[in-house]
Amino acid sequence: MSTGARILVVDDDADMLRLLSMRLHAAGYQVTAVPTAEAALAQLAVERPHLVLSDVRLPGQDGLSLFDEIRQRHPSLPVILLTAHGTIPDAVDATARGVFGYLTKPYEPRQLLDTIAQAVALGADAATPVGTDEAWREEIVSRSARMAELLAEAHMVARSAASVLLRGDSGSGKELLARAIHKASPRARKPFVAVNCGAIPEALLESELFGHVKGAFTDAVANHKGLFQVADGGTLLLDEIGDMPPALQVKLLRVLQERSVRPLGSSQSIPVDVRIISATHRDLDAAMAAGQFRQDLYYRLNVVTLTLPTLGERREDIPLLANHFLQKLASKYGRRLSGFAPEALKALAAAPWPGNVRQLYNVVEQVCALSTTALVPLALVQRALRVPTVEVQTYAEAKRRFERDYLVGLLKLTDGNVTDAARLAGRNRTEFYRLLQKNDLTPGHFKGDANGASPSGDSAAPTSTKDDEP
Repeated sequence: MSTGARILVVDDDADMLRLLSMRLHAAGYQVTAVPTAEAALAQLAVERPHLVLSDVRLPGQDGLSLFDEIRQRHPSLPVILLTAHGTIPDAVDATARGVFGYLTKPYEPRQLLDTIAQAVALGADAATPVGTDEAWREEIVSRSARMAELLAEAHMVARSAASVLLRGDSGSGKELLARAIHKASPRARKPFVAVNCGAIPEALLESELFGHVKGAFTDAVANHKGLFQVADGGTLLLDEIGDMPPALQVKLLRVLQERSVRPLGSSQSIPVDVRIISATHRDLDAAMAAGQFRQDLYYRLNVVTLTLPTLGERREDIPLLANHFLQKLASKYGRRLSGFAPEALKALAAAPWPGNVRQLYNVVEQVCALSTTALVPLALVQRALRVPTVEVQTYAEAKRRFERDYLVGLLKLTDGNVTDAARLAGRNRTEFYRLLQKNDLTPGHFKGDANGASPSGDSAAPTSTKDDEP
């Protein structure tokens, strides 16, 4: 019996779709059934299944073409194709292209279920592995199909000893992914150590990585274990590896080749067993071409490459992440915050986010610290994003606000003198008083030498004179 793996079934024959769905439900699978390849791709954008089961002949885009798109977007997702018109060359071609299984109708139900079970077992390292603990990736909050594929690959790679190179813009979460890979690996009970190769001066970085013995240099007053020794048996993240100085690249390559380190000032090498994960936001191919990064070191580090999407490429995660951070930070600051106003959440989802997830966290931390209401308002989010506040008003509201601000400006300019203010406005005093009364403005409040009084009589109700007429 299945443990609830998700299967996406694609067939334009309604009866066949119903039959397959019933049979797979009975076997314990979760089934989503769609009639076209286009509908399947739309569903894949919402949720990544553990397996795709598709007919070859479909209206519009056919099954093989669907497989090609799936392979491009989700390389580790297994696909089984069904056909009523199969031939041996077709099956050979499909298998050569990477299709997991190719079954001809009418198929034996047992054969189909066995093939599905094998495919699900192969692809069981999906973003939500069937029947497994998700603690390894608990720090990574996402419902993005693109992130699901990345996590599926990360979980598969974690079980091996292969070196991993994480690519992605600053703030996209490379250290979180490295930590998740460590937690999912056989080394999980051993140390995870991270070092930013671009944040430590070259003279100190060598000692930090490889250690030193007492007397190796002026300030070496005691033996010091390097991070390779500290991480022995576990995982070492070399963050911003593209910023490592060339001289240290040579020494790092030697450590990776010999699997041992020699502390500064020592004549003895110390064996180390460390899994290396490196990360960079730089284009290492361009750095190699410019002679700034060693090609031999690159190929040592880049056994498997995983590329993190920018936050703009996973916008469906923004509301999820924003509310997650808000709950976390509200607890930290002792604030009672229930969420974001709808307009505020919409503004977050539409923002460009050049700083990615790290920038989103900082914005949420700012609004958490400053919010005086349970729901974080739009204005506070706009302030944190450093964008102008744009308030949508009706024409009547905008006109009324302009009129009041205009009258206030005139009264300030004339020190509350209605006669002068009316003249500047091109209105007689009677009409100007009506405008002041309409906007509940008292001229005396604008006099520099009085508190609401009007010695000149300008704040009193006017009497019409010949001069007051338009």
